[in-house]
Amino acid sequence: MSSSSGPPAISLPGDPPGGRRAVAVWSIGVSVYFVAVIFRTSLGVAGLDAAERFHVNDSALSTFSILQLLVYAGMQIPVGLLVDRLGTKKVLTIGVVLFTAGQLGFAFSQTYGTALASRALLGCGDAMTFISVLRLGSRWFPARRVPLVAQLAGLVGMAGNLVSTLALAPLLHGIGWTAAFAGSSLAGVVVLVLMLVFLKDHPEGHEPEPLPHLGAAYVRKQIAASWREPGTRLGLWVHFTSQFPAMVFLLLWGLPFLVEAQGLGRGTAGALLTVVVLSNMAIGLVYGQIVARHHGARLPLALGTVGTTATLWAVTLLWPGAHAPMWLLVTLCVVLGACGPASMIGFDFARPANPPERQGTASGITNMGGFVASMTTLFAVGVLLDASGGDYAVAFSSVFVLQALGVSQILRLRGRVARRERERLVASRVSTVHVPV
Repeated sequence: MSSSSGPPAISLPGDPPGGRRAVAVWSIGVSVYFVAVIFRTSLGVAGLDAAERFHVNDSALSTFSILQLLVYAGMQIPVGLLVDRLGTKKVLTIGVVLFTAGQLGFAFSQTYGTALASRALLGCGDAMTFISVLRLGSRWFPARRVPLVAQLAGLVGMAGNLVSTLALAPLLHGIGWTAAFAGSSLAGVVVLVLMLVFLKDHPEGHEPEPLPHLGAAYVRKQIAASWREPGTRLGLWVHFTSQFPAMVFLLLWGLPFLVEAQGLGRGTAGALLTVVVLSNMAIGLVYGQIVARHHGARLPLALGTVGTTATLWAVTLLWPGAHAPMWLLVTLCVVLGACGPASMIGFDFARPANPPERQGTASGITNMGGFVASMTTLFAVGVLLDASGGDYAVAFSSVFVLQALGVSQILRLRGRVARRERERLVASRVSTVHVPV
C-alpha cells in the first residue's frame, strides 16, 4: 500500500519493461549528455583565462555564457518538436556533431568574435541533448521509474560538471588553452561512435504511433496544447526559479566571486565549486527517490530549496566584514547543489500533464525556464559588476528578483495543477475499474 500523499505514478499495461537492456541503452544516451555538460561548463573554470586571452571586461565575458544559453533556451521548443517528430537518435546525432564542432572551434579561437560563434554552436548542440535523454528514459523505463531516471540523468550531467572542474582546469593551466579544449573535444567523437552503433529509440514492441506531416499547423497545435496545460506552465516556473542560482555560479561567476570578492586562491575556489557538484549528485538521488514515492512532496521540495538558497545567499552577501567565513561558503555551496535536483521536479509536473506524443514539446517548454533565468542573471551580474565597480553584493542581488518572480507564478498555478491531477487520477481509476470474477 502506497504512503504517497499525492496521485501515484500510474503503470500502464503498455509500459516499457525496463531491465538491463534499458539501462545499457539509456547509459549510452546519457553519456552524450555527460560530454555536453563538460563542454557547456568548461568556460566556468576558464572564465578568468578567457578574459585575459580575449582582452574583455566582465560584461563581455558574461556574453559568452549568455549567448550560449540564449541559443540553448531558444532551441528548446524546436528541439522538443524535433524529438517528437524524428526520435532520440537522430536528434542526438545532430547535437553531438554541433557541440563537438563548437568545442573544437573554441580551442582554436584567437578573437572574441570567433570564440562567441564557437560557444553559440556549442549551445545549439547542447540544447539537443537533455530533452532527448528524458524522452529516451520515458521510452525505455516504466512510468513509475521515470522521475528517478530523470534525476539520475541530471546527476550524470553534474558528474560532467565535476570532470570539467577537476580535470579541465588542471589541463588548462598545464598544457594550455588550445591543447586542453581541443583534447576534450575528442570525447564528443567517442560518444558519437557509441551512439551510432548501439543506441535505439525504444524497445521492440513499444514503437510510438507515427505522427502525420502537418507542417506549421502541427507545430502550432503541439505548442499550444502543451502550453494550455497548467502542469506544463508550472513545470516551467519551477525550473525557472530553482535552477539558475547554481547554474550562474558554476557556469561563470562562481570562481570570480570566490577569488575576487572572498579572497580565496584558485585551488580553494575550485574545491568549493566541486562541493556544489558533489552536493548536487547526492541530493539528486534523494530527491529522485522522494518524488518517485511521494508526488505530494514535489512542491514543498522545490519551494523549500528556493527559500533556503535565497536565505544563504542573503547571509553570505550581507555578512559583516571583508569576507564571509569558510563554513558559510561551504554551506552556501552545499545548498546550491540542491538547485539542480529541485529544477528537475519541474518535469514531474509537465510529464503527467501531457500525452506521449507531446512529451518532447512539453519538456522543451519546461527546460526553457531555468536557462532563461540563468541567461538573464548572467547578463545582470556582468552589467552590475561593471556599474558598481566590482561589488558582488550588488551584482548578485539580481538573484532575489528572479526568485521572487518565479515563486509568485508557482503559487498562482499550484491550485489549478492540483485540480487537474485529481481529475486525471479519477479518470484513470474509472477506466481501470473491473468487476471481479
